[in-house]
Amino acid sequence: MFNDFKIFLWLLKLGALINLSFLANTYALPSGTTDAQIVIPAQILFGVSAYRCLFPVRYKDNVVFHSSPFSSIFLTRLLATFAEVAFIYQFSHVIRLLNVDHVGWVNALSWVMVLQVVISQGFVWWAILTRRLVFYYYEELGWAIIFAANTIASAYLYATVDTLAGGEILIQLNLLFGLVYLPWQFIHVRALRSDARTGAETAEPRTGVTWKLLAKGVGRSIHVRNRTSDAEAWGGLVGLTWMASYWATLIPLWVKHVVGVFSAR
Repeated sequence: MFNDFKIFLWLLKLGALINLSFLANTYALPSGTTDAQIVIPAQILFGVSAYRCLFPVRYKDNVVFHSSPFSSIFLTRLLATFAEVAFIYQFSHVIRLLNVDHVGWVNALSWVMVLQVVISQGFVWWAILTRRLVFYYYEELGWAIIFAANTIASAYLYATVDTLAGGEILIQLNLLFGLVYLPWQFIHVRALRSDARTGAETAEPRTGVTWKLLAKGVGRSIHVRNRTSDAEAWGGLVGLTWMASYWATLIPLWVKHVVGVFSAR
């Protein structure tokens, strides 16, 4: 059963319905009660997550579930780039809104999150276009930095701010996520580095990348689709958990809750 993910990948499509429902709810919010910097990132994430549930792909080895132009690695990554920058911007905006005392270093950490997610987009694009596994390591290291910054800022706010005006639950979610995610991400990052070394790569990027190589990478990301439901090709249970949590459950629910809290405020 766990050697083939066909059933799980079909069930993942239910996540599209969840995300589209969340998206519809954002348009039903009363006008004048929403913060565009909270709602627009949520809408981007819900839309892109619905798409990824319908047409799942794995960048490494251009693995797809459907041999369709909609399963283009290039298109999926392009959409994911906007979604990831958007929802991390939303999280950083939450930190700044709850930083009622305007502590400088807390605001600075929130902007570090945004800067780092942009840098991580560059690494994942470079990994896709050059097929260098080590850049996936750098990308995921960046996500560890993002949520470490989010956790540190949240811990300070939780300890020092007397009234968060309904935002306590968001700070608690930040802390709970950091407590679970950061140890897991440390293990994940080490595994990615080991994977890169197994592929005879080092942590030092190679020189000699040419425009011709990058153009070939773009073409490959658009046209090459390796259709399979093999569990190992999709990253095993780690890959399955990541897809279900990121696209269909944990992250969409979290972002929806952020919208709900600030709409209520």
